[in-house]
Amino acid sequence: QVQLVESGGGLVQAGGSLRLSCAASGRTFSSYVMGWFRQAPGKEREFVAAISFSGGSTYYADLVKGQFAVSRNNTRRTVYLQMSSLNSEDTAVYYCAAGTTYQSRTYYPDEFPYWGQGTQVTVSS
Repeated sequence: QVQLVESGGGLVQAGGSLRLSCAASGRTFSSYVMGWFRQAPGKEREFVAAISFSGGSTYYADLVKGQFAVSRNNTRRTVYLQMSSLNSEDTAVYYCAAGTTYQSRTYYPDEFPYWGQGTQVTVSS
């Protein structure tokens, strides 16, 4: 089992950047595929990005491709989401999640068994 704690959220002006972090504890971090999801008020949780066990492969939702970048440091047991050119549509609670299978495709939330508590990102216009 793995425990996940996100950090780095906050209030940012439109056009700005934020870097989210997700620190893991528990079983070997490198054994997990890591994903980022987000959920805006009144909307379903949606896939943002995923990164493979070693970090050598990544996959992004079309909406954030070229705008967000996911990375991981297995020594530090941390996954990151660098977000740039933020706009009001990026306002949401952002969650990291751990799973066991990597594929270059959009994931559904129920494919990830482990979740963090989420961190709020608010973009002001």
